[in-house]
Amino acid sequence: MAYHPSQKTKKTVLGIGGIAILAGLNAPAALDFAGEKYHEYKIAQPEYKARYGSWSQVDIPEEYRTNAIHAALLHTGKVLIVAGSGNEQKKFDAGSFDTVLWDPKANTFKKIPTPEDFFCSGHAQLPDGRLLVAGGTARYELLDGEVERAGGGMRVKNESPDKAVFLKKGTRFRSPAGVEYVTRFDVTVPKAKRTFKVTYNKAGVMQPWQTKVTASEARVFVEAVEAGPLSVTDRQAQYEVVGLAGKDADNVYGLSEKITLDKQDFQGIRAAYEFDPVAEKYIPVDPMDKARWYPTLVGLDDGRILAVSGLDDVGVVDPGDNEIYDPKTKKWTPGPKRYFPTYPALFLTKGGKLFYPAANAGYGPADMGREPGLWDLETNTFEKVPGLRDPDETETAASLLLPPAQDQKVMILGGGGVGESKKSTPRTAVVDLKKDNPAFEDGPDLPQGTRYLNSVIMPDDTVFTSNGSEDYRGRSASNILKAQFYVPKENVFKEAAAPRVGRNYHSEALLLPDGRVATFGSDPLFDDQQNTKLGHFEQRMEVFTPPALHKNGAERPVLKDGPKELDEDHRATFRTDHPERIENARLMRPSAVTHTTDVEQRSIALGLTKTAHAVTVDVPKDPTLVPPGWYMLFVTDAEGTPSEAQWIQVKR
Repeated sequence: MAYHPSQKTKKTVLGIGGIAILAGLNAPAALDFAGEKYHEYKIAQPEYKARYGSWSQVDIPEEYRTNAIHAALLHTGKVLIVAGSGNEQKKFDAGSFDTVLWDPKANTFKKIPTPEDFFCSGHAQLPDGRLLVAGGTARYELLDGEVERAGGGMRVKNESPDKAVFLKKGTRFRSPAGVEYVTRFDVTVPKAKRTFKVTYNKAGVMQPWQTKVTASEARVFVEAVEAGPLSVTDRQAQYEVVGLAGKDADNVYGLSEKITLDKQDFQGIRAAYEFDPVAEKYIPVDPMDKARWYPTLVGLDDGRILAVSGLDDVGVVDPGDNEIYDPKTKKWTPGPKRYFPTYPALFLTKGGKLFYPAANAGYGPADMGREPGLWDLETNTFEKVPGLRDPDETETAASLLLPPAQDQKVMILGGGGVGESKKSTPRTAVVDLKKDNPAFEDGPDLPQGTRYLNSVIMPDDTVFTSNGSEDYRGRSASNILKAQFYVPKENVFKEAAAPRVGRNYHSEALLLPDGRVATFGSDPLFDDQQNTKLGHFEQRMEVFTPPALHKNGAERPVLKDGPKELDEDHRATFRTDHPERIENARLMRPSAVTHTTDVEQRSIALGLTKTAHAVTVDVPKDPTLVPPGWYMLFVTDAEGTPSEAQWIQVKR
């Protein structure tokens, strides 16, 4: 595309060019300035925006700037931005936890009192429009060389079938040799289990009942009272609980696990809350049975939520003790056991199985839970899916259920090696789950190896991808200032306008009700190419306006009045002045995204009927395709220009 600068711009460029010539070859700054001026001119042109889109920065008052670790779109149209302690030890120590509610339409902000450290929690949309938030941070990590007091797990036993025992934070355990360890968290040990057994003698006469008591157990992280290596132990021993007397002292005791001076990982919490978008506050519900840090929460077809993986209360990856939240009872029950690395991407598929594309965001060994496959929750079986290129580079990969959801295709994009690996891949791959023997097939490569890519489904069935970095946490100034659209029908990428703000670890992107894309966060390890200056969290927000909204004078289809719920036939009718312009309708689930993992977003193709002044949409009744909850309804014209969304609730 040719561009024709104005005379003023031409003079500016020529003038700067003259300065550059006079300065000679040692004037890269002048040349860079000239190039930057021309670039700014070029991307401001209507033709450019209509082809590639545009970016704008959100004006955030200083008191509302925060470390965006999590972002979720609510059915009020507002965005919940959750930081918790925001990966800042000082805030954690001070108990200073942040949540900010942003209204994109009015560009207003509100601080929300935050009762727990939801840093690295999990979240999922509930059928009534509330957001379930569970897990978070109980303790920050200590790296190798930082650990002064030996620490590890203490299994606390209770042999009393008559009462539970509560041990508050700071309780001490003492070994026979006098070595003491102190708890860093409260712990409740349930009552022991009492069972009765009836036996009969040879004559068939019932004998007196035999009573069996099985001790209950809870685990808690403990730390040595004294610094140094003398408190290190790899042998299991029995510890008395200091301060208990009488029968309690006989019934309650500790059994140590391995207690070392090794690196101590982050530890999770059990807390769970529902965020009410109308009242705009967190409401406590029953806590999870297991503590979780870096868990995935995924909605099921019946409206319940499955919680998977996470680091537990002593900093160990959960072995597979998954659990299910019922929004009707506000309680948790055990789910099917299966191990996954932390923040695994799990997508609800037609028929109710969950598909794991192997994309995840973190902790766990390289040889466990890294293979993609279909998980049948009812039988707890896992069918592996072959064909994925670069299978050792799925950590920090993006993934999504491609639009429309009826196609049942899942895509994985980029990713890197386990942990702090420098490896990253440009690989994309797509699997068609409708096939009898599904297998991944390569898609088009990204421009370069990419970790932390943000990927957002658009109303026109494209996927907008942006940012990321080539190395771990943007190391060595490896942020990627690029964006592109993936077009599923053509299986190609098309260039989009480049973002100005680099984003890697702890960044998010989501679709807004007006059809734009908001991007948040970034937590680089270093701020310079030489990796000598510690990184600073990126608190700027950028919004991408897609090309379609720059075309035709930004004229777009308009949906007017309509219902907030579907009728008994799963239909809804909306008034519109120009039904002839409307070509397609999509029901789009709002995002709840963190750590490149967004298992909520999905787009469902709808049936469409037009009358003189209205359109009627038909929504599929299959809850495995359309889980219960609030959705954005978009319609698009022949060029893919979207309307602003109307919110509608799908009930089961």
